[in-house]
Amino acid sequence: MTSATTPSPAARTRTAPRPGDRRWLLPELDRPSDLFRDLGPNWFTSVMGTGIVATAAATLPVHPAGLRTAATVVWALAALVLVGLAAAWAVHWLRHRDRARAHADHPVMAHFWGAPAMALMTVGAGALSLGEDWLGESLALWTDVVLWSAGTALGLVTAVWIPYRVITGHRVAADSAFAGWLMPVVPPMVSAATGPALLPHLPPGQGRLTLVLGCYAMFGVSLFASLVIIVQVWGRLVHHGIGPAAMVPTLWIVLGPLGQSVTAVNVLGSVAPLALSERQAAAADAFGFLYGVPTWGFAMVWMALAGALTVRSARRHLPFALTWWSFTFPVGTCVTGTSALATRLDSDALTWAAVALYGFLVLAWATVAVRTARGCLRGGLFLPAGRSTVGR
Repeated sequence: MTSATTPSPAARTRTAPRPGDRRWLLPELDRPSDLFRDLGPNWFTSVMGTGIVATAAATLPVHPAGLRTAATVVWALAALVLVGLAAAWAVHWLRHRDRARAHADHPVMAHFWGAPAMALMTVGAGALSLGEDWLGESLALWTDVVLWSAGTALGLVTAVWIPYRVITGHRVAADSAFAGWLMPVVPPMVSAATGPALLPHLPPGQGRLTLVLGCYAMFGVSLFASLVIIVQVWGRLVHHGIGPAAMVPTLWIVLGPLGQSVTAVNVLGSVAPLALSERQAAAADAFGFLYGVPTWGFAMVWMALAGALTVRSARRHLPFALTWWSFTFPVGTCVTGTSALATRLDSDALTWAAVALYGFLVLAWATVAVRTARGCLRGGLFLPAGRSTVGR
């Protein structure tokens, strides 16, 4: 992604290993410690993309042998990456505080402040659905409670704070709308989709009711904000084209609020009888179908459109960047949404669609993860965009 600050002279010239430089690790950096210099919140998309591969597997309507074990391993990897990134980001804030603060003022990077919140909740959801096998029921539950609570609080902050900063401080051109604007407003939808799993662990009464009402409210916060932004993105595409090739992968971010909203309404509908009256629970169940199927249909159309535009750009040149993680988490939400519909409607067609989408998700994740690991080992991904050899 683009850096929020002007790179140093060293960063501007250090785009390839120097002659005679025998370092095999981070050869594109002047000093290994430079990896902390421009570490933005967009790095947490790697946790989101890895975590959703695990949690989506747990929701599939089919359960082939070995899938749960493999998914648990991937979840553990996401948890390790989250811990490592959190530690690295702490160093970034301690050593490069001015650069860290500048991310919130950058017209692109600011929106990725939503990524840390979603990373926390994705790992938390995996702890409850998969990690119980390794952590035990109690520790898995409390891990999800802590991460969901922290992610929800941070997500509600970014849903207000980042749009406020954009409205009051950023100069936005008419053709600058891009799907990354969704990043700070999607976390409440992730809260709405993952929070219901905690409901059975609460005692009957006001606690359960408050959680259900809160999840529906956060569903609304994210849904309406996302609809406003998606309309702007569509208008930008029609009137100004797709823009720079490096930003094309962000078109897939639109699938995030769509797929996650389908997941949310159906998961909420399944737990509604634990907190609502019989009549209200029946309405919640019906809403999952009436909202979910049409929205799923639009998500599939958008996926086809984003896929066609991505292929078109790839034929010319699609440079690798952290934006490629947009091929993972948004698709993963479509997997969980499709799985939720397939389970509640007992649909064979949706079951096969969920399996097919999951296969695409795994392929996309493997590709992006390998490219990211390679860029990290060389150090190029830690440089500001345009200064590295990674995407060339």
